[in-house]
Amino acid sequence: MPQMHNRLDRFAVILLLGLCAIWGLQQVSIKIANAGISPLLQAGLRSIAAVPVVFAWSVWRRVKIFQPDGTLAAGLAAGVLFAAEFALIYWALDYTTASRGVIFLYTAPFFVALGAVWLLPNERLLASQWLGMALAFIGILALFGENLLRSADSAWIGDLMMLGAAAMWAAATLVIKASRLARVAPEKTLLYQLAVSALILLPLSAGLGEAGMTAVTPAIVAAVTFQILVVASGSYLAWFWLIRHYPATRLSAFSFLTPIFGVLAGGVLLAEPLTPAVVISLALVGCGIWLANRTPGQAAIPGSTR
Repeated sequence: MPQMHNRLDRFAVILLLGLCAIWGLQQVSIKIANAGISPLLQAGLRSIAAVPVVFAWSVWRRVKIFQPDGTLAAGLAAGVLFAAEFALIYWALDYTTASRGVIFLYTAPFFVALGAVWLLPNERLLASQWLGMALAFIGILALFGENLLRSADSAWIGDLMMLGAAAMWAAATLVIKASRLARVAPEKTLLYQLAVSALILLPLSAGLGEAGMTAVTPAIVAAVTFQILVVASGSYLAWFWLIRHYPATRLSAFSFLTPIFGVLAGGVLLAEPLTPAVVISLALVGCGIWLANRTPGQAAIPGSTR
């Protein structure tokens, strides 16, 4: 049985900050790769190319991938949810803007917290922690909220798709945490998601008539390689390890940092404008995460895992 912690220790916080930075950079890499590879094809190629990488890592670590352990149904469900999440995200961007969509996508932590009420009774949030989640979400609104007032006629379709993607993201987290997947090696959980999503996303790309691969440049190759090796193989493996050992509700609160890191990365790498709203958003999200992970009436002990 994996060791379980009821709060985030220093190691988990540092790892989460690193993951949010990686996922923020992923937003930039997707923008770069979109110049030559269609979105769904890009997501499918990322998944299928990451499978041998994670499998080789599993063999090197002697992880028993094919041992019967009763996780097949949950693994297939997690893979379908993972594929549905990315399909909805990419479809949504045909109707709404990324800056509008991110507001709806980052409702996912609320879905996780709501699901935890029924599926993870030991991880229910207190009132102060709900307040922290709300404060972090207000931070996202401070960064992107003005785009809600710039609605195109069909933007609501994309917004609903992003909301659906948030629900799929949360559902996958809850399936993993509440099923036998929480007790198996993270490598096996990740391989379920990568393999199943590849089998869905690649045919879906062809069926929808995407343009496919229209250009190959060093920048596009570098962006896709980053997604395969760092995002799909490394960061997701670390995320599933965290889900296995720490409360899912507290982990999800940190995801509010990802769009802020994405904006910062866009400013540094793509020369996109950085405004004072970034600083305000970072302050609100930081305070919200602190509240969401604070245990009232219990003094914080640096590095404590209990």
